[in-house]
Amino acid sequence: MSTALLLTIAVASVLILLLLVIKAKVHPFVALLVVSLLVAIATGIPADNIMKVISAGMGGLLGSITIIIVLGAMLGAIIECSGGAESLAQRFTQALGIKRTVAALTMAAFILGIPVFFEVGFIIVIPLIYGFTKVARVSPLKYGLPMAGVMLTVHVALPTHPGAAAAAGLLGSDMGWLMLLGIAVSIPVGVVGYFVAKAMNRRQYQLSVSVLEQLQLAKPEGSQSAKDEQAPGAWLISSLIVVPIVLIVVGTLAHSVLPEGNVIRQVLTLVGTPAIALLIALALSAWLLGLRRGWSRDKLSDLLDRAIPSSAGVILVAGAGGAFGKVLVESGVGKALALSLETINLPLIPAAFLLSLALRASQGSATVAILTTSGLLTQAVTGLSDMQLVLVTLSACFGGLGLSHVNDAGFWVVTRYLGLSVADGLKTWTVLTTAMGLTGFVLVWLLSAVL
Repeated sequence: MSTALLLTIAVASVLILLLLVIKAKVHPFVALLVVSLLVAIATGIPADNIMKVISAGMGGLLGSITIIIVLGAMLGAIIECSGGAESLAQRFTQALGIKRTVAALTMAAFILGIPVFFEVGFIIVIPLIYGFTKVARVSPLKYGLPMAGVMLTVHVALPTHPGAAAAAGLLGSDMGWLMLLGIAVSIPVGVVGYFVAKAMNRRQYQLSVSVLEQLQLAKPEGSQSAKDEQAPGAWLISSLIVVPIVLIVVGTLAHSVLPEGNVIRQVLTLVGTPAIALLIALALSAWLLGLRRGWSRDKLSDLLDRAIPSSAGVILVAGAGGAFGKVLVESGVGKALALSLETINLPLIPAAFLLSLALRASQGSATVAILTTSGLLTQAVTGLSDMQLVLVTLSACFGGLGLSHVNDAGFWVVTRYLGLSVADGLKTWTVLTTAMGLTGFVLVWLLSAVL
């Protein structure tokens, strides 16, 4: 099948998906499956392989995020029901004020994003976002958009995450310089993202009913889910949120520093996996916020049961997004796009950015976009200096930051938890990630003229 036809099918599939979800009001899970099926048929994937590809795409993604989303929802439910999120939010808001609180939480999200994967970190901070939203009585987008944007920036740009690390290996970039320059560029990118999100929050967005109910924004001003004197302290809540982060960081360090076969390394690596770290934090929260404070086992069990349905929608839609992305990859759309861009013969730094950005838009995964771009450029970068190699790698990484839309599982996680419709998600999250990606690229290109 020709490159032009494959690209036409890819564009048409996204347009059909948007029409189904926005105009026809088809549930995103169903719409994603229908469009995945249509793309598979149109691109000539054998009939007996179509469902295998769709299942593999959905299963591959759900295998990595289902446990995390469910445990994160349970942890959030306990913190929320105890009044802890509101207690922490009130303490911070009184000390800093709303404007400074948003900036402080965005900086905290930057630090959190260095060791923790984007989806994991965002799910961990969701209780905080909801708690601050209820205290300040503002939209969750005020906190959620800048925090999610800066966490995704760190996720794509630093070699503590798989995309940047593997790209450095493929292109032969120095890992130390990649880390230093990645942080140096990510800081101003995060600042730009903060102000872009701030500008977006000047208008009002219609939130989903489920998020409105969870936030209880319609409650009278004076009502609370738990009385202040009964709510756990801000330091306890902060500690419980930090527990999984610390465990993940320690596990990562142990895996890198301690020798293979070391018992301590094996134990710390196990407890440092996101699922186990969240499970430990959940157990601590159940005891410290629930059972120790007089909750019955029945109350705790019912609360955890109620947390599961609220996460089911996020899981299903994200999984269907993974299926759509897998079909686009298997159909050859990504390769066709890469080949068409290679023929333009751009300079390496803009070529790496545009190629990665196009691949990100076509198949959804930032990591896949970065890795594919790096693989395609391995021959082209021969003879470059060490610093130029690092800058080409960073350019590819920031290309993977932009254009997060309906074929990206992260798009659905962010928009569902923040209560955005698909149309508003495209106006906010997609625009925000693209603005931050472009900022990163411009800074990298400017550095290339200096270094």
